[in-house]
Amino acid sequence: MERMSPSSSARAHPAHRRPIRPAVLLVCALAGAVLSGAAPVTNVPSARMPAPDGELVLQGRYVFERTCQVCHGRWGDGRGEMAAAMFPKPRRLTSGIFKYHTTPPGRLPTDADLERTIRSGLPGTSMPAFGAMPGRDLEAVIAYLKTLSPRWHWATNHAPPVVLPPAPEWVTDDPGRAAHAASGGRLFLTLCGPCHGPTADGKGPSAPGLEDQWGQPAPPPDLRQPLARSGPDPSDLYRVILHGIDGTPMPGYAEATTEAQRWELVGFILRCREDYRSAAK
Repeated sequence: MERMSPSSSARAHPAHRRPIRPAVLLVCALAGAVLSGAAPVTNVPSARMPAPDGELVLQGRYVFERTCQVCHGRWGDGRGEMAAAMFPKPRRLTSGIFKYHTTPPGRLPTDADLERTIRSGLPGTSMPAFGAMPGRDLEAVIAYLKTLSPRWHWATNHAPPVVLPPAPEWVTDDPGRAAHAASGGRLFLTLCGPCHGPTADGKGPSAPGLEDQWGQPAPPPDLRQPLARSGPDPSDLYRVILHGIDGTPMPGYAEATTEAQRWELVGFILRCREDYRSAAK
């Protein structure tokens, strides 16, 4: 029996015969304009991004419906049937606001950023890791995600990743980290302690009242845990300190700290993780 592709299967089964969203129709129309050699659509002060491949978007919709819709909702608004019981709530993809990305604050993530989140998941949340998702499906679902918010259409919302400074040698040297971590701890108490608590356990005095951009509770994470949602490397912690986290109360400290101070804050967080792990043994 001939095996159908995801896109052909979606057409063949009644369960998938749903009206295509206007956003998808717009993508297909724009793709046709590009293929026909029509002049690109522009808007002052920002130009439109190139239209994605229409067939890829339709395949991505199929992948989204099978793997993402139950949490993120049929239209990507974060209101899937499982969302009510989740904390934190699934991302509202229709907002075009993403917490974790290598681009500057307020800019959209790169495809590599989205791939990392989908492949690795987000520790401490209901977002699972889809490490076994086929490459073509991953590419397709990323293309479909970009139809869910108009922010993806405009060039001014995009930017290349920010190149971070290399980590000092002491960051990966346990004996050499002590003095820098102590200095970072004093700064952490002033800048971060009100929310994250003096021991980085996420229980600072301001923590209970914090909310995200959508009015949902946004308690600070326990930074002592071995896996951070921002990523597994010290540079991921540095990036969050530098830029903050879009849509949350976590600000960036690009102006308030120096490069050396940011690495010392990273060193303090790494020491808190070590102390916590040692105490748990």
